[in-house]
Amino acid sequence: MNLCLSILLASLALASGQLVGEEIPEKHPPLQWTQCAAPGECRTINGALTWRWLHTEKYRNCYDTGAWNDYGCKDNCTEVCSLEGADYRRSLGVSTANASVTQNLVTRVDFATNVASRLFLLESKNKYQTFRLLDNEFAFDVNLSKTGCGINSALHFIEMDADGGMARFPTNKAGAEYGTGYCNSQCSRAQRYVGGKANNEGWVQSEYDLWSGEGRMGACCGEVAFWDSNSHSYQMSTQTCDHDGYRVCQAGEDCAGFRDPADHRMSGRSRCDSIGCGFNPYRMGAKDFYGVGKTVDTSKVFTVVTRFTAASITQFFVQDGRKIEVPVPTISGLPPHNGLTPEMCSAARPLFKERNKHVEMGGWDTNVKLLTKPLVLSMEINVSYYDYNLWLDGTYPIDDEVANEPGTARGDCHPWEDSDPRNVINARPDSKVVWSNFRFGPIGSTVNV
Repeated sequence: MNLCLSILLASLALASGQLVGEEIPEKHPPLQWTQCAAPGECRTINGALTWRWLHTEKYRNCYDTGAWNDYGCKDNCTEVCSLEGADYRRSLGVSTANASVTQNLVTRVDFATNVASRLFLLESKNKYQTFRLLDNEFAFDVNLSKTGCGINSALHFIEMDADGGMARFPTNKAGAEYGTGYCNSQCSRAQRYVGGKANNEGWVQSEYDLWSGEGRMGACCGEVAFWDSNSHSYQMSTQTCDHDGYRVCQAGEDCAGFRDPADHRMSGRSRCDSIGCGFNPYRMGAKDFYGVGKTVDTSKVFTVVTRFTAASITQFFVQDGRKIEVPVPTISGLPPHNGLTPEMCSAARPLFKERNKHVEMGGWDTNVKLLTKPLVLSMEINVSYYDYNLWLDGTYPIDDEVANEPGTARGDCHPWEDSDPRNVINARPDSKVVWSNFRFGPIGSTVNV
């Protein structure tokens, strides 16, 4: 199998596009991962990385400093903006060595700074590698020793089109090879392109993030967010929708945005469950389980194994040759399950006084259906100017009236000193995550403990 990795930037001052440029040749950094058929029956697969940036036929940026450039394109951005090759290590902060991938949070080059990155796995030149998770497991090693408060290092399986949207949207000429077709359960309107078209109409630059903004269109789809993490806290969740696959939404109709605080993450209009059914041991009461010097010691490399069945989604860890089980919740009202189950997904949201959109989207049966679909693997490191990633590692919502409510404390990070993105970027520019030894196969096939 000829595999590649394709990247779509979260915060670079250059946008993703739908045409293919011819100025800079692409040189793919190599990567290896492992496919297992049964215990002891695994094979190494050679892959690579790829990324592009956006310009016009006059070699000028179509998008810069959080906004589409009129001198680059106006009403014809879809037709004239193209994707080009990249210097991965120098411009993006992504490097590989055999079976490992390093994603730096901050990369400074010339007069620009890149913050955050997202990678996708490809099966071939024009097609993402897809995984059907039901009755399988996914294992990986991770080094989070340089990934502190306010940072999210994430692995998600996403209900993206395997071809990046080329068949569905004829105006998309670049496809999976160039990292197009991203969607998520937040129905993000920060995508430069949605549905094969430039999202420049109604685009407003973010008041928080210099390099970001939002257009009128968003891209919705389901996700299995099985690993959101830093060295202080982690969460796994499923985030389903009331429709199958990639769907374009519109602002003011069924597509919320960060400029609409009443809808952010708790959107009443959105047709996806943006919060999802989640499990965070710290939030469930196990405050001494995960972190530096704790049972799972995040100052050192460890292995995460996630198992997907019709009855549950569970995880365990391996560190220093020892298997470590996740503790069951200690908060009254939660079932004694150390993962996602129908009972956990039904009980947690009402107990934590959150709207139970998991049930509105179809409940556990929708989770199981998502596990049977072909899903694309993404790898990401990011910061958030909107909620500081406190939903992962701090007290969230930031409201004194609910600060002591069950489920509000998700980690020990402080919102201002620890998690403000400006402080993270300026004070911890060496932040990074190292992923390695990706393994996928039937349950029991990827680890021997």
